[in-house]
Amino acid sequence: MDPLGNLLDGVRAHTAAFCRVALTPPWGLRIDDQALLAFASPVRGHAWVVFDDGEAVRVEPGGVAIVRGPEPYTVADAPGTRPQIRVLPGNRLITVDGVELTARDVKSSTGPTILASGTYQVAGHVSARLMALLPRVVHVPRERIDSPLTDLLAAEIDRDEPGQQVVLDRLLDLALVAVLRVWLGEQEGWYRAYGDPLVGPALRLVHDDPARPWTVAGLATAAGASRAAFARRFTTLVGQPPMTYLTHWRLDLAAAALRGGDATVASIARQVGYANAFALTVAFKRVRGTSPSAYRSRAGHP
Repeated sequence: MDPLGNLLDGVRAHTAAFCRVALTPPWGLRIDDQALLAFASPVRGHAWVVFDDGEAVRVEPGGVAIVRGPEPYTVADAPGTRPQIRVLPGNRLITVDGVELTARDVKSSTGPTILASGTYQVAGHVSARLMALLPRVVHVPRERIDSPLTDLLAAEIDRDEPGQQVVLDRLLDLALVAVLRVWLGEQEGWYRAYGDPLVGPALRLVHDDPARPWTVAGLATAAGASRAAFARRFTTLVGQPPMTYLTHWRLDLAAAALRGGDATVASIARQVGYANAFALTVAFKRVRGTSPSAYRSRAGHP
């Protein structure tokens, strides 16, 4: 399987939540629906994705922002606009004053900005591997998306016909793949290394079985190369020595598990290759500067 197929295999939308809103500046939506992935595309006008630490990304008409959750963020007409509407789990909409809104209240097509969005709400349908590798926002402009899928998704959101949810789920899957294919194709490091005949097999082994007690010598043997030649080529292509990459990969997977579920730190430690919760905590604090429990609390989980 090719690198993108390997990464996205098994990712499926199922009863994903969708929204199409017409907006007049100044407008702002506080996204607090705890979704693991959100797909936002302005059909008309532009939008800014604004994070609480001040990072902001402008998305033009037809462009797409894929936002990694579940931490809240704001989508607005400008970085400084205060949100007027909160989007809560289950696609529930309320004003900042607590007044409930319905889809009909925001679905008018008269606003200068129309924003189409869809979210993966169910943790089991988004792989930890994908969540660990994505930055918190992937932005791809319209001119770089060589596919009609985003336009089809935006159009389908506005329809009301039998079987619409199934169609939307499938279109969201395909649109996600189309956008990530563009973005991943532009990345350096592990994604391009996946296609290397020496480093690629080793990366797949590490990704498929992170809990195994890998060594440089063991990976080199599996790749059919000497230890020195393997380590040198791996570092050149990936940008990190093999064991450093393995550590970061395990901690990325642990972070995704902490964000997306209620598994204990001990069970997560075993899943990603650490003997116990203490060993994972030591590594997590050394690399990420915080403990797994503190990281989970900041991500909104008890």
